[in-house]
Amino acid sequence: MKHAEVKDRITETASFLFYKNGYNSTGINQIIAEAGIAKATLYNHFKSKEEICLAYLQHKNINFLKDFEVFTTSKPKGKAQILAIFDFLQLFYQDKDFNGCWCIKTVSEIPKDNESIRNEIQSQKNDFIVLIAKLITNNLETVKSA
Repeated sequence: MKHAEVKDRITETASFLFYKNGYNSTGINQIIAEAGIAKATLYNHFKSKEEICLAYLQHKNINFLKDFEVFTTSKPKGKAQILAIFDFLQLFYQDKDFNGCWCIKTVSEIPKDNESIRNEIQSQKNDFIVLIAKLITNNLETVKSA
């Protein structure tokens, strides 16, 4: 298996476990067992649990933003795309696997002095705000002229 594939499998396994059980309740040995890898393999890809957490946060965010953009931009330009923001979030919150915001869950479990994880979470929240603002701005002209 290629280096990137193994890293992706570790990230996906950790993401599932962190999101389902929480960061502090998920141990390195559990990630290793669930991913079906050796401890050395995990440490070849990640130096620490914190690095795995950062990969988890990025993995969740990339998928969320991609799904958000695909959903909202699939609607007709204008008011429908703006309203799609709320439709997407409603569907997201009602998903059978929804277990809360991965950022809020994680930030509630880490020490206050963990700047790398806190900065990643803040960056993700800021990126989402920018994406929403861009979507609204790109659709305002269509709404005004309607």
